[in-house]
Amino acid sequence: MGAWDSVPWFTEGGAEHSSEVARLLAYAAFGGAEGVVGATDLQVKALAAPAAAVQVLPGACAITNRAAAATYQSYAARLPTADEVPIAATGNAARSDLIVARIENPYSYGETWPQPGDAKVGPYVYTRIISGVPKTTTSVRQIRSADSAITLARVDLPPNTASVTQAMIKDLRSMVRPRRDRRLHTAFPTTLSRLVYSDERWRAWPAEARWDIAVPEWATRVKIVTTIAGLRLSFANVFADMQHVFGTIKGQDTVIDDDQGNGVRRNTVVIADNLYLPAAVRGTTQNLHLQTLISRAEAGDVGVDGATSIVTDVEFVESPDSSEV
Repeated sequence: MGAWDSVPWFTEGGAEHSSEVARLLAYAAFGGAEGVVGATDLQVKALAAPAAAVQVLPGACAITNRAAAATYQSYAARLPTADEVPIAATGNAARSDLIVARIENPYSYGETWPQPGDAKVGPYVYTRIISGVPKTTTSVRQIRSADSAITLARVDLPPNTASVTQAMIKDLRSMVRPRRDRRLHTAFPTTLSRLVYSDERWRAWPAEARWDIAVPEWATRVKIVTTIAGLRLSFANVFADMQHVFGTIKGQDTVIDDDQGNGVRRNTVVIADNLYLPAAVRGTTQNLHLQTLISRAEAGDVGVDGATSIVTDVEFVESPDSSEV
């Protein structure tokens, strides 16, 4: 018959709690996920003067315990100051190295790591270089599936190279508990508003598609999807472009290419973007609107009216941010 781990977290009276139960608590706190805690944590950067090394910037992370028979266990680790790690030079052939944060705990059941220099202070967590991995490698799981480790970056070194530049570093971090915030914004025009060809310049239109949006301080990207149902097309074949403008950030063009003649007809248009948010934008309020360009003099016009609905889905996302900090 099996038995409980007899001291649950937390029991008074001087009870001794096992490391497994403590790691269970961390696992539950992280929701069973692993990765960096903050968007800028543990970035791998080239040195200011490129050399045969990289630096891992300060931060914190969650790492799942993958030792044999370990279930529902996580480590919480932090790097309080930048860690500089050497990268070997290449010879006549290119090489890819994976950079990971790895727990090396010889006391966890089934692990074979060497004993630390001091059992009290370890160390038990390291930045490690796994050299000579396939250039397609994106996770330590692909090459060392039993390691209690998370992937930080891959360095792709050309032949005969002794210095690592930022262009050689591929950021591969993931976040343990990324935050998200999603809201819908709607507009329903009541009177006819038409946009006709004028001077091949962008116009903020339709006027109803405009909102002031508060950007969370933690957001690194914003996903915007706008659906215009019942867009009115008339007078001739329409050839136009529409795009989002978020503050000063412009999204991708969506082309409206209509070959249905000169009658009044309706169409549904979807404009979608996944935009990076610079640090200066986070924690501010930005205006979101649509702008439209009719690019041919012979083109028909577009319009919105009481039969038009405009729905904009705005989702802020926290993801690893590799911008300068």
